[in-house]
Amino acid sequence: MRHNKIKIVVLAKQVPDTRNVGKNAMKEDGTVNRAALPAIFNPDDMCALEQALRLKERYPDVTVELLTMGPGRAAEVIREGLFRGADGGILLTDRKFAGADTLATSYALAQAIQKMQPNLIFAGRQAIDGDTAQVGPQVAEKLNWPQVTYAEEIVGIEEGKITVKRRLEHGVEWVCAPLPAVITIHGSAAPCRPRHAKRLLRYKKAHITEWGVTDVGGDEALYGLSGSPTRVKKIENIVFQAKESRRMGASEGEINELIRELFTNHTIG
Repeated sequence: MRHNKIKIVVLAKQVPDTRNVGKNAMKEDGTVNRAALPAIFNPDDMCALEQALRLKERYPDVTVELLTMGPGRAAEVIREGLFRGADGGILLTDRKFAGADTLATSYALAQAIQKMQPNLIFAGRQAIDGDTAQVGPQVAEKLNWPQVTYAEEIVGIEEGKITVKRRLEHGVEWVCAPLPAVITIHGSAAPCRPRHAKRLLRYKKAHITEWGVTDVGGDEALYGLSGSPTRVKKIENIVFQAKESRRMGASEGEINELIRELFTNHTIG
C-alpha cells in the first residue's frame, strides 16, 4: 500500500466535569466559570485520539498532533496526548478567544489548522459541557473539507482516501472520503489507551507551544464573545430525589393497577 506522509490533528478539549455542577458554575455574563469546576479531557476526544494513534501504529508516515483552545491549564490536554503517543500539539490561548461559542471556536480552530497544514482532522463527536456536536462539522465547513460524522472505527487509508465505519441509530455503515477530511468520532469507539510510563516521565514538564490571535491571524471580530451570537442566560443544577416507595407483589392485578396509574398520571403515555 502506498500513501504520502499524513499529518493528523486531533481537536481536543479540556471540559468542566458536568457531574459536579454547583451554584458557582456560571459567571454573571452567562459563560461557564471553569475555575469552579474540575477539568477533565473530553471523553469523545479521547476516543478520537485513540483512532489517530492506531493509524500511527499501522502506517510509518503518520504523525499525530493535538490542538486545543483554552486558558493556560488546558495545556494538560496536550500533555495527556503526549503521554499516550502523540507527537506534539498547540494550545490556542488568548484573552480575545474567551467566551467563544461553537461558531467562534470553530473559526479559531480553522485558522490554526490552516497554519498547521494537516491532512486529517479527528475530533470527538461532541463535548460533554455543551453537547452541541457542532464544532467538528463547523470546522469542516470553514475549511471546505469533506466530513464524516459518527465514526466508530477508522478502517484504513489508501490512495488518498480514508475508509470509516460509522455507528448509526439502527446499524453501521462504511464510507470513503477523499483527503483532506474531518472525521468526528462517536463515543462508542474504542477507549483511549493508558499513559505510557516512559512518555509520562519524558513529557511531564514538556513545553507546550502556545498561539494567540496574532499567530493565527483572521478577523478579530470573529473571535471570543464578539464573534459569538450564542448567549447562555441561565444554568440550573437539577437533582432528582426519590419520593415515597411502594412494595408490590407479582400478581397480574397489582401490575395492571400500577400501569393504569402511570397512564392516568401521564408518567407514561
